[in-house]
Amino acid sequence: MGTRPAAQAGTASDRYPPDELSLARRVVTVLGGLYSAELGIDVDAGDAEVERWFLAATLFGTRISAHVAERTFRELEAAGLTRIGQARTVPAAKLVGLLDAGGYARYDFRTAARLHRLSEMVCDRFGGQIAAISHAYSSYPELHVALDALPGWGAVTIRLFLRELRGVWPGAEPPLDERAATAARHLGLLPSGAVLSDLADLANAAGLDLRDLESGLVRVALGHHRVMSSCPGGQACGALADAE
Repeated sequence: MGTRPAAQAGTASDRYPPDELSLARRVVTVLGGLYSAELGIDVDAGDAEVERWFLAATLFGTRISAHVAERTFRELEAAGLTRIGQARTVPAAKLVGLLDAGGYARYDFRTAARLHRLSEMVCDRFGGQIAAISHAYSSYPELHVALDALPGWGAVTIRLFLRELRGVWPGAEPPLDERAATAARHLGLLPSGAVLSDLADLANAAGLDLRDLESGLVRVALGHHRVMSSCPGGQACGALADAE
């Protein structure tokens, strides 16, 4: 993709060829957007929904498939566990059983212990309320440090969690996900060196939520299993074709 000409007067969509806008929408339509929304979580609706997303993101951040993480989250919710602060009151044997039901058979005891430690720390440091983290830390660097200190939380989980809280929590402004940037270049939607504001401009022009487009592009990258060199990209991208 070459250098885009300077923006002209008119609507945002006038600055992009129709096929690029169509492709951006196709990414979200075919592969999906926010992971939280797929679980029926509306992170824009308040603290209770963010609590649910925190629990789900904790599961997504482990070395397990997204399908297993989603299924396990539903098992936990069906058992009445909707926020991490509750986990420390759940007997270990019951928690292991719920994780097994979700597909965590290989990591059940380890994950159960980690959930207990995480629950205890959240209760001790933040009164059991995830919203308290956003009240205590209002910049991205501060949020990153605070979340990184939690048991089992690292760069992948933090990036996923905060990416979907853009515009919800002050400071929830992680840089553009590198996988999303790579996928956008692969599809011909963004040039090399593009940053978050470039993707936001494209999302606005396509009538999309930035978070949906960024998550959809991450799914494009994951759909190639980290190998894109053999894929033609653009409208003929195999990750999109395989999902349709």
